[in-house]
Amino acid sequence: MDTSYDTPVDPLEHARLLKRVHAAVLAGDRTRQKPRSVIFESWRRSLDAGVAPDLGPPPVAFDDSRLDDIRRQHPLARWVPMLRQTLLDGTGGTDQVMIITDVDGTILWREGHPRTCRDADRVHLAEGTGWAETAIGTNAMGTTLVTGTPVQIHSAEHLVRTYHSWTCAACPVRDPDTGALLGAIDLSGPLRSMHPALLALVVAAGRMVENELRWRQLASDEVFRQRNEHRLAQGAALLSPGGRVIASAPEAGVVPGQRIGIDGAFRLDDGEPAELEPLDGGYLLRAGRRRVRQRPRLSLELLGEGVPAATVDGVRHELSLRHAEILALLSLHPGGLSAERLALLLHGERGNPTTVRVEIHRIRNALGRHVVETRPYRIAANVDSDLLALREALDSGDDEAVIDRAGLLLPDSESAAIRAERDELLASLRDRVLGAGNPELLWRFANTGAGRDDLEVLERARDSMAADAPYRNALETRLRWLLEEDD
Repeated sequence: MDTSYDTPVDPLEHARLLKRVHAAVLAGDRTRQKPRSVIFESWRRSLDAGVAPDLGPPPVAFDDSRLDDIRRQHPLARWVPMLRQTLLDGTGGTDQVMIITDVDGTILWREGHPRTCRDADRVHLAEGTGWAETAIGTNAMGTTLVTGTPVQIHSAEHLVRTYHSWTCAACPVRDPDTGALLGAIDLSGPLRSMHPALLALVVAAGRMVENELRWRQLASDEVFRQRNEHRLAQGAALLSPGGRVIASAPEAGVVPGQRIGIDGAFRLDDGEPAELEPLDGGYLLRAGRRRVRQRPRLSLELLGEGVPAATVDGVRHELSLRHAEILALLSLHPGGLSAERLALLLHGERGNPTTVRVEIHRIRNALGRHVVETRPYRIAANVDSDLLALREALDSGDDEAVIDRAGLLLPDSESAAIRAERDELLASLRDRVLGAGNPELLWRFANTGAGRDDLEVLERARDSMAADAPYRNALETRLRWLLEEDD
C-alpha cells in the first residue's frame, strides 16, 4: 500500500494521525506527514470538482421505485449472492457492509449486519445514492472507479469529514470482453473494523466475478463460433457484439482477440473497406475482394487402414499419425484452435501446448507455411478430405457415396477427440446401412474396415441374401470365425 506516513497498527491511532494530516493539508500548513499519493490526487480532483470537506449528504441518483428495474438489468446482478457469501461470510458478517455500485458510483446493493446498516443509513451510505468522487469526494468506491485500481481508504483519508469514522476497501470490476468498467465492489465499516486483509478479500471477490464473466464469455464465443463456422469463407471473420474477433479466415486481415470498431464504415489496417453483417450474437466481417489471394489446395486422406496422407497442389506427403490427428482436428474446426485447445483435444488434461507448437512447426515446414497458419492454428488452404466428404454424404443421404467412402477415422489414434469423431461416424454409418436394408449395401459395408467385424452387420447381410447368393457362404464363414473367437 502506498504510504507517505508511518502507519500505526491501531485503527484509532491511525485515524488520529490521518485527521492531523487532513487538517494540515487542507489548511495549507507545512507538515512532515503527507497523505498517500492516491489520496492526495483524489483530494485534488474532488476539490477541483467543487466538493467541500463539510459537504452534506451524497446525491440521490434514483429512488426505490426505479431501483429494482435498474438492478435487474445490471451485469453484476447474477453475482450478488456469490459476493454476499464470499464477502460477508469472509468478514464474519458483523462489522462490514458489502456494497456494489454501477460504473457511475451509484450504490445498487448494500447488505450487512443490521447494526452496521443503521449506522450507514445515518450517513446516507444507502442504495440509490451517488458516490462518485465528483459527488461526495474521496471514498473507496468513487476513487477505485476513477483510478481503475483497488484502493483502501481509512478515516480522514475521506475528504468529507462526515465519513472520518468509516473505513472502506473497494476494487473495480471490468467486462472481460470490452475491458469497460462495470462497477465497484466495496466493504465499508466502522473504524475499529479496519484490517489490511479487507482489501485483499475485496480484490479476490472482484477477480472471481471477472473470471466467471470470462468463462461465460468463452462459452458464448464457442456457441457463436460453432453456429457460424460455415460462414468463414475467404476474407471473413466472426466478431463479438463488442467487435472482438472470435474467429477469422486468413485473408480477413484480422486475428482472434483483435478488437474492431463496429460503428460506421469499417476499414482494415491497410485502408481497404470491409462489410459488417449483423448476426444473432455478433457480426460477420467480410474483407474486400482485392485482399483475397489464391489459396493452396489441400487434400487429406484420413479414413481407412492405409497410411494417412496430405496432398498439396498435387504433391502427396505421407503423414505421421500425430500430424494426421492435428490436420483432422483443424479440418473439423475451420475457425481455428489455440495451442491449448489443440493440446487438450489431442491429449486430454495431459496435453502440452509446447509439444503442439513443435508439431505445427513441422507440419508447416513439410506442407508449406501458407497451408497451416497461426494465431490461431488453422488450415488456410482450400481443403477437401475423405473425412469431410463422408460427413457430407451422410448429411445428404447419398448411400452410394457413403459406402464408397466408408472407413474408420485414423483407426490407430488414441486421441479422445479423434476417438469420439470416429465413434460418431461409425454409429452414423451403421445406422444408415442397417436402416437401408439393401443387401448390396450391407455386403459392401461388411467388406470395409468399419463393418468387417460387426456381427450385426454380417448377420443382417446374410439374412437379406438369397440362399444361393454368391457371397452368402463367405458371410457364414466369417460369422463362424467371429463367434468362435468370442467363445
